[in-house]
Amino acid sequence: MNPTPPADMTPPPASESLSPDEFDEIDTILDDLRTRYDETPQWEFCEGFMAALICCRRVIAASEYLPVLLAIGPDGVQDEGSFADANQQMRFFELWTRRWNEVAQSLNAEVETLDDDAAYQPEVMDVRGAVAALPEDERAAMADEDLPSFGQVWALGFMFAVEAWPDEWAAPRDKEAVKWLNEALEAIVALTEDDVDPPTLSVFSDDGPPSMSLNRLNAFADGIWAVYDLRELWRNLGPRVETVRKEATPGRNDLCACGSGKKYKKCHGAN
Repeated sequence: MNPTPPADMTPPPASESLSPDEFDEIDTILDDLRTRYDETPQWEFCEGFMAALICCRRVIAASEYLPVLLAIGPDGVQDEGSFADANQQMRFFELWTRRWNEVAQSLNAEVETLDDDAAYQPEVMDVRGAVAALPEDERAAMADEDLPSFGQVWALGFMFAVEAWPDEWAAPRDKEAVKWLNEALEAIVALTEDDVDPPTLSVFSDDGPPSMSLNRLNAFADGIWAVYDLRELWRNLGPRVETVRKEATPGRNDLCACGSGKKYKKCHGAN
């Protein structure tokens, strides 16, 4: 079954945050989608993609962005995956929309520090920390695995959305706004790179094994503030205004474009 994503979704209350069990439920749905389309992304990638859409200069409908993210949509080249049934589709959209509202509410809040309960906290995994905490034999079995750095998959999802709609992220005319845009995007692009510095910090536990560097922690904070900056930038500038180009009108003594051989003023310009 491959129902078309709705153009709009009725948002549930923004204060209704997803529980850990509901995030697990989203992961389960994505795992199931992956059995039919193996390029279905992990939730962390989706989380970054969502943040970029919320910051985007133009409001992009679900019917436009979900086919790009999940390859599920109307008949076409991207129509490769599918939900298991209508119930799974509706449940995914419900959870997705609640998380969307929660992120939008956080990005609209005025916060002075990322420790503020109202601040945006991306749902990201500390994969390297999880592997480092495994028993030695299991850890050794994964020694050759290419593990993502903290926040890397989130940043890749964000930039995937930016690259999917380049016109909406094109530099504005104002020089100060251009600088603001470039610096914010550079902060997020920096997170798409690997953390190559020696790990000295544990992300979620004071006594856990070190899994990232101090530089990475600072870069992650810079990336979150960059999302706030982008949200504010595009809200201030508003949607792009398309330039209306009027076709040139021939002079009255020019030959009429219809090919009659008459002057314009004696032909189509007579009225």
